[in-house]
Parts: sequence; C-alpha cells; structure tokens
Amino acid sequence: MFSDHLVPLHSEVCASFSNDASYAVLSGDHERGFNACVELCDRHVGSGTALRFLSATGEVEEFDFATLRARVSRFADLLTAMGVRPGERVAGLLPRTPDLLTVLLGTLRAGAVYQPVFTAFGPKAIETRLSASSPRLVVTDTANRSKLDGLDIPSILVTDAADGPESLAAMLAGRREDTAPVLLSADAPFLMLFTSGTTGTPKGLYVPIHMLRAIWGYMRYGHDLRQGDRYWNLADPGWAYGLYYGIIGPLLIGQAATLSEAAFSVERSYEVIRRLGITNLAGAPTAYRQMAGAPLQPPSGVRAISSAGELLDPGTAAWLERGFGCPARDHFGQTELGMVLCDHHGLEHPRRTGTIGYPMPGFQIATVTPDGKECAAGEPGLLAIDRTSPLFWFKGYDQRSEQPFMGNYYITGDSAVREADGAFRFVGREDDVITSSGYRIGPSEVEAALIEHPAVVEAAVIGRPDPVRTEVVKAFVTLRPGHEPSPALAEEISLFVKKRLAAHAYPREIEFAQTLPKTPSGKIQRFILRQQAAEKARAGED
Repeated sequence: MFSDHLVPLHSEVCASFSNDASYAVLSGDHERGFNACVELCDRHVGSGTALRFLSATGEVEEFDFATLRARVSRFADLLTAMGVRPGERVAGLLPRTPDLLTVLLGTLRAGAVYQPVFTAFGPKAIETRLSASSPRLVVTDTANRSKLDGLDIPSILVTDAADGPESLAAMLAGRREDTAPVLLSADAPFLMLFTSGTTGTPKGLYVPIHMLRAIWGYMRYGHDLRQGDRYWNLADPGWAYGLYYGIIGPLLIGQAATLSEAAFSVERSYEVIRRLGITNLAGAPTAYRQMAGAPLQPPSGVRAISSAGELLDPGTAAWLERGFGCPARDHFGQTELGMVLCDHHGLEHPRRTGTIGYPMPGFQIATVTPDGKECAAGEPGLLAIDRTSPLFWFKGYDQRSEQPFMGNYYITGDSAVREADGAFRFVGREDDVITSSGYRIGPSEVEAALIEHPAVVEAAVIGRPDPVRTEVVKAFVTLRPGHEPSPALAEEISLFVKKRLAAHAYPREIEFAQTLPKTPSGKIQRFILRQQAAEKARAGED
C-alpha cells in the first residue's frame, strides 16, 4: 500500500518553506478568520472516520466527521447558552472516551479555550492548575467528580450522570446540531496547557490557532502519516504530546484519532494494534521499555514508530525495530514548541545513531552560550529556537515574570551539540548536566548505556556533590525480574558502563530503586533525586 510513496528531501523542504504558504494547510484565512473546530472537523465531513474508540470492556465504536460535528455543535450551543464567551476557559478532566472529543471540539467551535486536566492527578494538582486558569466550566466524569469538591468553579458537568443539575446529557437535550463556529484571528488562543513539571512547578501557557500549522508539519514530516494509515498515539490527551498529536494532529489532516479507554499495559496495547490495524505508532520511551521487557510477541503490520517525551535509548530503539520490523525514530519537542527536532519518517536526511535528527521545516534552531552567542559545530551549548522562525508561536508563560527568552532566542533549558551536517545530539537538561573533574557529562548518554545491561530495565543519573571532583556520577537503577540488588551487581553494572563510555563518565555510585520519580506523563524527575541525594549528604554531615 505504501511502497510507491515518494519521501522528499529535508534540505529541499526547508529551503522552500514559506510562512505565507504554510497557511494553505488551513481552510480559514486572515480576512474571514479561523476556527480550530472547522480545521479539525467541519472541513473533513464526508471524508471518512474521525474516531476509533476501544472501550474498557472491549467494544469498538467508530464515528465519522458528520456525526462528530453534530455532537460538538450541541455542546457549543450549550456553552453559548451558559454565557461562555470566546477566550474563556473550559477544562476537561476526562478519560479517553468520545466525550473528550465532544468537549474539546465543542469548546473550540464556540471560540473558547480548552484546558486538559490529566485524570491521574490528585485534588491538589488539579486545584493548582484550575486556580491559575479560572475556567468558566469543568467537565468531568463520575470517577473524577470528587476531586473537584471544595474548589471555586462556576459550573461543573458530569458526562456519565444520567440526570440532575450536573448531567451533561440532560443539558445537551434539544440543543442545536448546526451551531455556527466563532471565527477568530490566527493569534487567538484555542488551548491552555501547563508544562509537565519535569524541573519544578508547572507553568501555564496559551496556544494560538496558527500553531496548527506546526502540528500539520509534524504529522506530515515527523510521523509520515499517509492516506490509508491507521495511527495511534499512546500518550494521554491530558498532556501536550497526546493532545497535540494524538487527537488534534490526525483530525487536522482528515484522519481518525484512536482512543483506548483502558489503562496502558503491554497486552492491551498489542490488542489495540491488532484489532484496529494500527500501522503508524507513537508513544514515549517509558511505554516502549515496558514492551521490551514483556514476554510477548509484538503484533505485525506497524510500518513506522515514533518516540517522544525523553531520549529513546539505542537499546530500546533496536528492540522496537527487531520486534515490530519497522523504523523506530526519536523526536524532540516541548509543550511550549510542539515537536521541533526529528529523525523524520517523512523526510530524507542522513541518519546517525546518537543524534535526535534535524529541525522541523519552519524552525531555525541553534546552540548558544550562556551569554547568547551561537556555538560552533561540535561545541556543546544551550538548545535555542530562533523566535523569528515562521512556525514559532510561544509568547511566554501566563502570569510569570521570568521568561525563557534571550534576545531573539527561546532557550529550551536543554543542552545539545549541533553537528557539522546540521543534526543535533542531545546532552540533557542543562540543570541535569553533570560536571565531574572538569568534564561535562550528559545523563542521557549514561542512562542509555545503563539500560543496555541485561539486568537493568530503567535508570536515572544525577551528579552527587563531591569535594574533589565537584560531582560524581550517581545512578539510580531499577532491575528486571529475576535480578536482585547486590554490591557485586552494582560493580558489574558500573564496569559495564565504563567500558562502553569513558573512565570519567561511568557511575561511581549505583543505588537500586523499586521505582523512579516521574511526572504523570512519564518523564523522569532528576531534580527530585538530586534533592534526595543532597538531603542524605546533609544528614551524613550532622
């Protein structure tokens, strides 16, 4: 089906990229205005399936774009009746069900701003985000309703309540199915998201409608999503990667989003791939490492695998390619950017182990020194995005005085190396980089080597303060079943990494752990491990 597809050259697509021409992927224009629901739904009516849904009990449902438009129009009509105005926030504390699309797209149709809230959050995390966004309405389900008790929220609706004042179904009864979309400027926000909290307190930000152009580019060039593909993104739509590219991305190009209601497991994910015929798969390394560690045969039929959220280690990438029989490629992005560096499935360019690829068309990317000067090729520096890039859209964090800008650059907070051919090699979060005996050591490279050891399933690396070396490399390791922690195993793992990397970069200390601290989206929180190590050091001094 896909063998005769021509893949363009990365260099040619980047050279011909035009800001004005990039708006051609949207149906709106600057004179009439734009509406995100029109881009994701209305313009595709009659073209096929909009949603494939596998319920927790195993039933499969499909919705076409016409059915979806009728559902979201009713919700948009309800919002208008409730007095929700364009630009006001509507939050969804929702599981992965069709109601999520109804609330998301209905909010966008009304010109309001959708805010996702991850269902695994507890009441405090939810309160933090809702207090910052001040939504006019929160839509949730019965399982999560109690998390909102005591919060100052003007209105709450519950998707699976049959009746009563909070019943969404009751409120939608009799609503119009032809509600006109509210047209807005390309700069108007359509989403409000919060960063994942990898390095500290989550920060809120608004996403403008014209960011859809960048999402289109990633689906086309990053994923190489083609006509005839069946695409599934494992990430939860309570987070940027799942929302941007699990729901908005496929709908934007007229293809079906895939939702599985049940919690992630390797067995369940393989069932979804087999039953729904998934050909194009996306997810985070955390999920892929679980697959690699499971005694199950991966399903056939997948032709492209993409990874994002943290660095995809070479061992897991190699397992994916062996197990699924297709390329597995790493991509880099942030909530504030979308995806900007890719080992693209849909563009031809050199491919080298250890790099995270090349800039997405429409983004100019550099590495810079702490005072903002561009680094030479091969020199480590701060990964920075030129704010004059045609697809750059981030204007800053909401209600924050400190912003991540340095002149014309947005500073990602990551350290990287730009190679001579324009590819980038990821070193790590700048505050995660370890300084030991004058060397700068990126934790990602050490973690990748650790995971190659057959006893190790997951690892996190930090720098522990040391009076002689400034810092020493310390690794926190979780073991595969059948392996028990011991000093002998710690020594074996240390020497294993030393032989693969260098004498200055191997972990001189290894601590075995049952679990590693992570954000709800699966990113390792090394700053928590550093805090724990510092507390232990202080306790030893007392």
